[in-house]
Amino acid sequence: MSRGGLCADLAEAAPVGTDIDIDIVLVFENDKQSEALRLPARIVWCTPLDEGHQVGISFRGLTKDHVEYLAMFLRFLDEGGVDKPNRRIADVDDRFR
Repeated sequence: MSRGGLCADLAEAAPVGTDIDIDIVLVFENDKQSEALRLPARIVWCTPLDEGHQVGISFRGLTKDHVEYLAMFLRFLDEGGVDKPNRRIADVDDRFR
């Protein structure tokens, strides 16, 4: 997953160009979950893989709130979901400068 989209494994093929809404959920210890972050997206590629399909999903038309919540999710994933003392919390955009 990145600021621009994600790659996912699906059981069935998904038509390229299909507009979808995707829910992203963080899973914490003890199987606790965050609220779903629903983002508008589009299927940009689909290829057979093993017993299913792998798809490329591009986020589209994100609002300012979407971008902020997505950045928070990415920071959590980047940091491994744990607090790390004395570590500067980097802005996700720092990786792209």
